[in-house]
Amino acid sequence: MQIRYPVLILLTFISLFTFAQKYPGLAPTPPMGWNSWNIFHCDIDEAKIKQMADAMDTNGMKNAGYQYVVIDDCWQVSRDKDGYVIADPVRFPSGIKALADYIHSKGLKFGIYSCAGLLTCQKRPGGAGYEDKDAQRYAEWGVDYLKYDWCNSKGMDSKVQYSRMRDALHKAGRPIVFSLCEWGSTKPWKWADTVGHLWRTTGDIRPRFEQHHGVLALFDAQSKIRKYNQPDAWNDPDMLEVGNTGLSYTESKAHFTLWCMMAAPLMSGNDLRAMNPDILKTLTNKLAISVDQDKLGLQCFLWKKQKGIEAWVKPLSDGNLAVCFLNRGNDTRSLDFNMQAVLTDPDFKKTYTIDANYTIFDIWNKREIGTTAKNVTTTIAGHDVLFVLLKKK
Repeated sequence: MQIRYPVLILLTFISLFTFAQKYPGLAPTPPMGWNSWNIFHCDIDEAKIKQMADAMDTNGMKNAGYQYVVIDDCWQVSRDKDGYVIADPVRFPSGIKALADYIHSKGLKFGIYSCAGLLTCQKRPGGAGYEDKDAQRYAEWGVDYLKYDWCNSKGMDSKVQYSRMRDALHKAGRPIVFSLCEWGSTKPWKWADTVGHLWRTTGDIRPRFEQHHGVLALFDAQSKIRKYNQPDAWNDPDMLEVGNTGLSYTESKAHFTLWCMMAAPLMSGNDLRAMNPDILKTLTNKLAISVDQDKLGLQCFLWKKQKGIEAWVKPLSDGNLAVCFLNRGNDTRSLDFNMQAVLTDPDFKKTYTIDANYTIFDIWNKREIGTTAKNVTTTIAGHDVLFVLLKKK
């Protein structure tokens, strides 16, 4: 007995340790892709999802780094006698595995949606009590990404429920990026790094720049928890509304900029089949995306406020700095910003190794606009940004 007990304790520890860890390296940078909810809500079907995959494959998005095609709520209708979830046979006549295979054939990855509660947000079968069966099916279908919501979960413990699905996914044996859509209600940034790869920090986004659930509100909420962002463990302020009705082109560009500065997941939510060319250029700007995908995984912080314009900074792995000058107001404002004063600030230099002189490159207009030896002087329209890269000389 003296020999067997330590062995049993060791095996128990190894088992617990294994299930406390997610698959490493699945999300070393914030996931990029497309999700059906923002533009289609429940109006989804097999043909429409295939068309999104076709568009992503050919319009430059895949080449820019977008990988995941994710179907959100409303694909499922019931469970069979053994408890396995059933996809809507009318909307998805070929079945989910065939859809996943089609998306994989495009060199893309397939994502699906469920919920940790008894029912999904749209009253479809939830995952509570069926975690093992659902994870088994997802593995059989070839799922690469699971968005897991938090509706109809009254009386449940979020960490317990999400951990059950994490363990089921590991048991099923297929590496799947696990996205916790818990809305930040129990501060998942404090516990979810051992459960999933990303966690929602806010309620659902709406296609508006200001007001409740708008771009700025979600950006502000995220800025308070920046220290929890890191590779394989991402704060998620929700999907992109870039290009959707409710945001102007300028606001869409600013929205994308702020998400890149936050190292947020870039999950587009517009109709990829019918994009304005300017919106496509925004979503596929590789330099902007490189700021989001920087391997350090740092989230931006507020550098300085000056006459109604905020300067947000994000240090990058190559020693460069990304800077966003944000005009929250409705009117055009003038910027006359002394970069040297900030770059030489003792408190800033204590934290980050920086140079005194950089070339300033305008990310959206794709041109150099000077150096940090001189003040940055320009005007910024209302709800717009100046998004620049400070490049080491």
